Amino acid sequence: MLLSKIIKEDEIRKAKKYIEKGSSFAIVIHSAPDGDAIGSSLGLFHFLGTLGKDKVHVIAPNDFPAYYKWLSGSRDIVMHDRYPDFAEHLIRDADVVFCLDFNEPRRVGKLASALVATEARRVMIDHHLNPEDFCRVTMSYPQISSTSEMIFRLICRMGMYDLLSKPAAEAIYTGMMSDTGAFTFNSNHPEIYTIIENLIRKGIDKDQIYRRVNQVYSENRMRMMGYVLYEKMKIYPKSHTALITLTQQDLRRFRYTTGDTEGFVNMPLSIDGIIFSAFLREDPENIKVSLRSSGNFPCNEFAATGFNGGGHKNAAGGEFKGTMQDAIALFEKTLNAYTDPT
Repeated sequence: MLLSKIIKEDEIRKAKKYIEKGSSFAIVIHSAPDGDAIGSSLGLFHFLGTLGKDKVHVIAPNDFPAYYKWLSGSRDIVMHDRYPDFAEHLIRDADVVFCLDFNEPRRVGKLASALVATEARRVMIDHHLNPEDFCRVTMSYPQISSTSEMIFRLICRMGMYDLLSKPAAEAIYTGMMSDTGAFTFNSNHPEIYTIIENLIRKGIDKDQIYRRVNQVYSENRMRMMGYVLYEKMKIYPKSHTALITLTQQDLRRFRYTTGDTEGFVNMPLSIDGIIFSAFLREDPENIKVSLRSSGNFPCNEFAATGFNGGGHKNAAGGEFKGTMQDAIALFEKTLNAYTDPT
């Protein structure tokens, strides 16, 4: 297939050498794993297994949404918050540690100290801006839509597309689909669809994958969605902006489980005239901030300015330490700089 050689040849060569010589591998992903983190890690997990590598573990700081648990290998992901000693042992004893879909150690929470301390060869594969220098190999390409797409490109550049299994292809497609909102943003590059074509050739059913991820929600989630749209959404007409907030009390009311609010931030973008949407969710330790936009509104700049975050132009996130009232006040103060983002 004809794909641009975006990833540098030297990075490909080093990663291939580490894979060939390594016997034990740890694949680490960020806290609150999303579809791209799960898809890219399981895609690499299955690929390494196809190469005959029998000591490969995916390690996550904490749990991930249930609608990704149909993916082959997902049940074997080691959760650091459940098995901290075992997870840290796997990182400590690995020959190679792949850091997928994050660009700085703090993104893995309490797992960071073990990650930084390991003597293993660390390889970052990521698509977020401003990577920190903590890996021997840093593949950082923000122009690529997802880390899952980067895994596919890496495999192809190593000349091993033929070894890509159906389970690996399903995971990679799931990650690509998830990190582009089912190919509704960050997905205009034609090579994305060349990659999809070649994943389909591996036997994936992309329609079924969409249903498994997007059409398996609980009754509680559906009721919470109605509550969010009717009671918890505020519109800022002059800024063409919508804000959704959910407190711990709200989440308890609807028996929140991990993943129940996935996609909420996208909903206001369906409103005519809204080009920027924000979602603030109160978690036990902080307030999680999710941002989405259409057109040229810079979500990543907004996240970095107000919420110690980052990401992409049309999809970014961050966090806030404090009360929901203070978070809303900061959001509105930051928004004042974008009074007419059109």
